[in-house]
Amino acid sequence: MRENVVKSKSFNFAIRVIRLYQFLVSEKKEYVISKQLLRSGTSVGAMIRESEHAESKSDFKHKLSIAQKEINESIYWLELLEKTDYLDEKEFHSLNNDAVEIIKLLKPPNLI
Repeated sequence: MRENVVKSKSFNFAIRVIRLYQFLVSEKKEYVISKQLLRSGTSVGAMIRESEHAESKSDFKHKLSIAQKEINESIYWLELLEKTDYLDEKEFHSLNNDAVEIIKLLKPPNLI
């Protein structure tokens, strides 16, 4: 059985986002932006999972387009966290690189 790379990478990204959220809330006392990141960062994988059981090709494309929007939104929140010194540069680049890789995997022809 062939591994679904985007499914795996989005799941691992969600785990990293959850851990970052836990750190930001407990150590940095940051609640607002981190909650937004938690929502968008975990939604990516959820949409990819939903696309596996899409009702039509149109539904499949729609779910993956939502995943693209969510990963892009996640990058925005990561940038804000980095620019406001809640996230160090090294951690930002690591998470951002993972997000960019997911974006590339979600673009055609990788979708088909």
